[in-house]
Amino acid sequence: MAQGILEKINVLISANLHAMIDRALEMNSVKVLDEYIRRADRDLDALETQIVTVGGSVRTLKRKYEELSAAAEKLDRNIDMLLTSGRTDQAARLQAELNIKQQQAQEYYQQWQSQEQEYKRMLDAKLKLEARLNTVRQEREHLQELLKLAEAKRATTRAIRSLNDIQGIGDAEIRRIGDMIRARLDREEAEMEVASMRLQDVVEETVEQDLIERQLEERRRRLGLVGSGESSSGRLSSAGSLSGTN
Repeated sequence: MAQGILEKINVLISANLHAMIDRALEMNSVKVLDEYIRRADRDLDALETQIVTVGGSVRTLKRKYEELSAAAEKLDRNIDMLLTSGRTDQAARLQAELNIKQQQAQEYYQQWQSQEQEYKRMLDAKLKLEARLNTVRQEREHLQELLKLAEAKRATTRAIRSLNDIQGIGDAEIRRIGDMIRARLDREEAEMEVASMRLQDVVEETVEQDLIERQLEERRRRLGLVGSGESSSGRLSSAGSLSGTN
């Protein structure tokens, strides 16, 4: 379902606003923009609902992964102690249990990462659609004023027989306002692209910092710089460290 709503959102985001403005001018009506706004509002509400659902799933998967990782670490330490004391049979039993925990943790880790990527895509789509929707709402008001101006001039001078003249050699003032609308669209779309790139940078920086912190925590534990009960998360540094203990 999340993929379906993302496809709808992407269609709205990629809509050609210039073409919508041209069509509205030809129709002498802002209905085409009103329809876009209604669709965008509806799909944005659906997207926000999905974001909450997927966000909850991300947190659940992460918690389960960390719980299994902590249990695997404890088993790993216990196996070493049993082997040191010569209790091979018990060590073998715990090793089998450790293998299961590690496999489960690996599965939860993969699900967590997959859901987290989906969550980030949905947040990015929400940001882009909100920016596009805000642009359309603003230009609807500008266009409404333009249409009123055209109607007034047509009523008084009858020089403009249709709004198609805006595209050709009609009233210079109306053409100027139409050009201003298109210029604002170009600028606002560029600003939206910059905002999206900034969001991606923040996300990547956060994910990288979280990985570094987990790696340092694992090193401190191995070096004996913290006690077994002092680990803040109790999780393995990465999926790779799980498979390495087999």
